[in-house]
Amino acid sequence: QVQLVESGGGLVQAGGSLRLSCAASGSIFSINVMGWYRQAPGKERELVATTTSGGITTYADSVKGRFTIPRDNTKNTISLQMNSLKPEDTAIYYCNALAGNTNRFRYWGQGTQVTVSS
Repeated sequence: QVQLVESGGGLVQAGGSLRLSCAASGSIFSINVMGWYRQAPGKERELVATTTSGGITTYADSVKGRFTIPRDNTKNTISLQMNSLKPEDTAIYYCNALAGNTNRFRYWGQGTQVTVSS
């Protein structure tokens, strides 16, 4: 089992920055991929960014150039550095981890609200 705890959400004006953090605990040795997803009201949950244990990162087109996903393996944490925020970035952000052979185990954090005002 893997437990994920997010922190760092809040309210920010458009053009501002915010940093989310996600701390993993439990069977962290089994984690292969960690990432961030988000879900806006009335929309489906979508991928924002991911990072593998080998340091390979991917980003949704909508956040490329604005968001980064630093990973600290010594602290078992990932972050989401969000710059140049837009009102359409408003959503609940969820930390995600894929673990086990063939990434067959998926874990979610409780979510943290990010609100960007115009």
